[in-house]
Amino acid sequence: MRDVGVDVVGVDYRLPLDEANRRLGGTVPLQGNIDPALLAAPWEILEAHVREVIAAGSAAPGHVLNLGHGVPPETDPGVLTRVVELIHSISPE
Repeated sequence: MRDVGVDVVGVDYRLPLDEANRRLGGTVPLQGNIDPALLAAPWEILEAHVREVIAAGSAAPGHVLNLGHGVPPETDPGVLTRVVELIHSISPE
């Protein structure tokens, strides 16, 4: 995919971002990959996961943090708000 000239590669939650970055030669920005199933997990588990995703994506030349595969319909909107607030508290941008 890198060799066809993509600007960003989306990565779902099943492949860690640091591994995706390694496979792509560290030259392509990545998008992903919070596991949407964890949106129903206790906050401590979800928070740790979000922090892990941010850390794993930090080696890529760019990282657009989002869900690795959509929002399940039963997701509490308050959880999404809390995740966004966490991300903003960690990310400088």
